[in-house]
Amino acid sequence: MDFKDTLLMPKTEFPMRGNLPKREPDLQSKWEEMNIYEKVQKRTEGRPHYILHDGPPYANGDIHIGHALNKILKDMIVRYKSMSGYSSPYVPGWDTHGLPIEQALTNKGVKRKEMTIAEFRKLCEEYAYEQIESQRSQFKRLGVRGDWENPYITLKPAYEAQQIKVFGEMAKKGYIYKGLKPVYWSPSSESALAEAEIEYQDKRSPSIYVGFKVKQGNGVLTDDVEIVIWTTTPWTIPANLGISVHPELTYVVVAVDDKKYLIAEALLESVSKEIEWENPSIVQKVQGKELENILAEHPLYGRDSLVMLGEHVTTDAGTGCVHTAPGHGEDDFIIGQKYGLDVLSPVDDKGCMTAEAEGFEGLFYDEANKPITEKLQEAGKLLKLSFMTHSYPHDWRTKKPVIFRATAQWFASIKDFRGDLLQAINDTKFVPAWGETRLYNMVRDRGDWCISRQRAWGVPIPVFYAENGEPIITDETIDHVSDLFREHGSNIWFEREAQELLPEGFTHPKSPNGQFTKETDIMDVWFDSGSSHQAVLLERDDLERPADLYLEGSDQYRGWFNSSLSTGVAVTGKAPYKGILSHGFVLDGDGRKMSKSLGNVVVPAKVMNQLGADILRLWVASVDYQADVRVSDPILKQVAEVYRKIRNTFRFLLGNLSDFNPQTDAVPFEKLREVDQFMLVRLNKLIKNSHSAYDNYEFASVYHAVNNFCTLELSSFYLDFAKDILYIEAADHADRRAIQTVLHESLLALVKLVAPILPHTADEVWSFIPSVQEESVQLTDMPEAKEISNGKELETKWNSFLKLRDDVLKALEEARNQKVIGKSLTAKVTLYVNEKTKELLNLIEEDLAQLFIVSSFEVAGNYDAAPENAIKLDQAAIVVTKAEGETCERCWVVTPEVGKVEEYPTICPRCASVVKNLSAKE
Repeated sequence: MDFKDTLLMPKTEFPMRGNLPKREPDLQSKWEEMNIYEKVQKRTEGRPHYILHDGPPYANGDIHIGHALNKILKDMIVRYKSMSGYSSPYVPGWDTHGLPIEQALTNKGVKRKEMTIAEFRKLCEEYAYEQIESQRSQFKRLGVRGDWENPYITLKPAYEAQQIKVFGEMAKKGYIYKGLKPVYWSPSSESALAEAEIEYQDKRSPSIYVGFKVKQGNGVLTDDVEIVIWTTTPWTIPANLGISVHPELTYVVVAVDDKKYLIAEALLESVSKEIEWENPSIVQKVQGKELENILAEHPLYGRDSLVMLGEHVTTDAGTGCVHTAPGHGEDDFIIGQKYGLDVLSPVDDKGCMTAEAEGFEGLFYDEANKPITEKLQEAGKLLKLSFMTHSYPHDWRTKKPVIFRATAQWFASIKDFRGDLLQAINDTKFVPAWGETRLYNMVRDRGDWCISRQRAWGVPIPVFYAENGEPIITDETIDHVSDLFREHGSNIWFEREAQELLPEGFTHPKSPNGQFTKETDIMDVWFDSGSSHQAVLLERDDLERPADLYLEGSDQYRGWFNSSLSTGVAVTGKAPYKGILSHGFVLDGDGRKMSKSLGNVVVPAKVMNQLGADILRLWVASVDYQADVRVSDPILKQVAEVYRKIRNTFRFLLGNLSDFNPQTDAVPFEKLREVDQFMLVRLNKLIKNSHSAYDNYEFASVYHAVNNFCTLELSSFYLDFAKDILYIEAADHADRRAIQTVLHESLLALVKLVAPILPHTADEVWSFIPSVQEESVQLTDMPEAKEISNGKELETKWNSFLKLRDDVLKALEEARNQKVIGKSLTAKVTLYVNEKTKELLNLIEEDLAQLFIVSSFEVAGNYDAAPENAIKLDQAAIVVTKAEGETCERCWVVTPEVGKVEEYPTICPRCASVVKNLSAKE
C-alpha cells in the first residue's frame, strides 16, 4: 500500500502563481458584465452615506505614479466604507479647461489664429474627451471601482450651468468685483494667474542700487542728497512713481567722497559693503515719518517720485528705501492708492515694454534690464550692478517666470468673508493634523482671488456691459445664462452676440440705445473645479453636500482644497467637506524627484503589465503615504514577495478546507481546544485592529497586521503544527475539524479584510470558497470582531507558550547546525524549567511534542539542574537529542511504537488506526 494515498493533502485549484497581469483584466471584464458598481450601490441602499468626492485630475496625458497613489487610496476607502455599514458611491471626475489643452493643440499644429474662438474651443473639447477616455481605461485597470460611465466633467453643460450659479451667488453677495491692480501675469501664457498657479524656482537676476536725487526736500533734506533704492527688476524702473520708507525707522544721510546718500541706519554697514563705500560719514539723522511727501527725481525721466510712508518696508535686505511702482507690486499698489498715485504698467500682454517706457518700447521685459541699467549708468545714477540667484515665481504650466502687472481683472474678494473661511477650517477634520495649520495660514494671509483669465478654453465670465461700460450681473442674467449653458454648453457665449445671450426684452437704464457687450475673459480653472461641490454633490441624487472627505496631494492645500473652500463658504456659509486627507509626492528609491532625464520614472502601466495592479495597490497600502513616498523596482519586488506570502496563505487555507462543510462540520467555540480558541482570539484582534486602522486611513497598519497574521500567527505557528493533524488524522477527527473551523473563519475574515486593498485577488479567492453565497466578496460586509469572554486569559497563557516555543525552535536550529538532528521530527526535546514555566506546561492539554513539531518531549527538572550540554535560553534550558525509535512511513514521527500493529509494520499505531478505518470503508 502507498501510504501517501491515505494522507489528506491539500486540494484546491486556486493557482499558486498569481499571474496578475493576465488574470486581472479577465476579472475586470467579469465585474463589468455583472455591473458590480451598481450591485454594490443597490446592496448598500438606505445605509448612511459616506461621500468621498473625487478631485478632478487634468485630462491630458497618461496617468503617472502620483495619479495611481491618489486613485488607489480613494478606492481603498470607498471599498472599505461600502463593506462597513455605509452607502459609498464614487463618482470620478475630470478637469478639462485651461492652457495645457490649448498648448497641446498648438503643438499638434492647430492654427488658432485662423479659426473662430468657438471653432478652436470645439477642438479643445474633442481633445479633452480623447484624454478622458485614455485615462479612464488606465484608472479602471488599477481596479478602481466607480461610476465610470457617468463621471463628472467640468466641460459638460450641466456642470458649467451650476458653475455660473456659483459665480452669480458670489456676485449677489458682493464678493465679485472688477479692479485694476497688479496680479501675477504670465507672458508665456499671456494671462493672469492665481496664487495656486505659481511655483517657485531659482532665477538669476541683476541686482542694482540706484540714486534718486531729492527735488523738493521740504526743509528736511537738501537738494544734493540722493535717496538710494535697491531692486532686482531694473525693467520696473520706468514704472517708478515713488519711494516708500518706514515711519519708525531711523534714516541717515552719509557723505561718500563728494556725494550724499540717504539709507536706513540699520542697513548702513551692509549697503556700504555692497556698494563698496569707503569710510562713509553720517552727516544727518532723520526719522522715516519726517520724510513723507518729499519729492525725488526719476533717474531716467525727471518726473516726480513721491516719498511715502509704508509699514511693508523692512530692513531684511536693500536700503530701507523701497522703489515703488504701483503697476508692478501689491504693496506698491496699496500704498500708491493711499497717496493717490497713478497705476502705471508699461508692459503689454506678451511681456514687452510699451511706449510709456520711453526709450525701451518693444523690448521683452527681461531683455530690457540691460539697456535700462546702461541708461542709469549714463545718467550717473547707477551705484552698483551685480547678479544674484534667488527664488522667483514661475508659471506652473509653462515653467517660465511671471511678473506682477496691473491689469483690469475680475476678483473674488476673500477679505469680505475671511472670518467665515477660517471658522470653516476650524470645523474641518484634517489628516494629517498639520493640514489645518497649513490651510488656515494660507487663507489668513492670502489676497483677493484673481478669477479672470485671458484665454479661450474655459467657462466664460457671465458679465454683460452697458453702453457706459458698467458691468451687469443680475439674478435675471445669471439664471438666463445658466439655462443657456445647460441647454447648449458654454460655447454659445462665443457663438452669439451679447444681445442674443440676454433675456428677451432685457433693458438697462445705462443702455438707452439697447446696446450691450459681453466679457471675453474666462474663469480661472480653479473656479471650475472649486465649483464641483455644487455642480456634482448638489447636482447628483446619489451624492450630498458637504462631502465626508476630500483626498488629494499636499499641493492641493493651495489648489482644490482652497478654491473649493472659497466657493463653498461663499455660497453656503460652510466648507464643502467635513474632512481633508492629503498625501505626499512619489519619489524614486533614492528619494529623488522623478524625471525623464534622470530615467527614474516608474510608470503605472508598466508595473501592471509586469507585476499586476494588486502589487501596485499593495505598495500603496504599505507606505506612509501622508509623507513623500518612494517607489522603485526593488521596492516593488519586496512588495511582490509579501503578496506571494499572502497568496500562499490563501492557497493553504483553501486546500485544507476542500472537505469542510461549515454547516455540518464546524465545531462550536466552547468545544474547540485552547490552542484553536487562542487563534480565534488572535483573529478577532486582527479584525478589530484592521477596522480601527481603516477608519483612521492607516492602511500600512492593515498591511502589516495582515502580513504578520499570515506569516507569524498562521504560517510560523498554527499551520506549521496543524499539518500533522490536517494531513494525518481521519477526515472527521475532532482535532482536525476544530482546526478546519479556525481555518474557515480565518479565510473568510482575511479575504474580506484585504478586499479593499487587493480586490482582484480577494475576488479570485472568493470564487474558490464553496460555502459562500454571494457572487463577489464586494457584495459582503467586513467581519465583525467577536467578544470572547476568556480572551485575555487565553492570550496571556498562549503568548507565554509562544515565547517558550521560540526558545525551543532556536535550540532545534542550533542542534541542526551541529548535525545532532536533521528535520525537527527526528528530535527529542528535554526541558529544564523554572516553576512558572512548569505550571504553564502543566496547564496545556494539547500534545506538546506536536506543538513543538518534534517526535518526543519531556520536562526533566528545574532550570538549575540542567546538564552542561543544555542550551540555556530565556524560558528554559533545552537539551536536543535524537528521538528513539523508527520513523513512521506515513507521518514521519520517530517512535518506538512503529511496527506495534502487525498488519502495518512500517507505521505507528496512530496511522495504523486511520489506515485501518479507511480500508474498512472501502
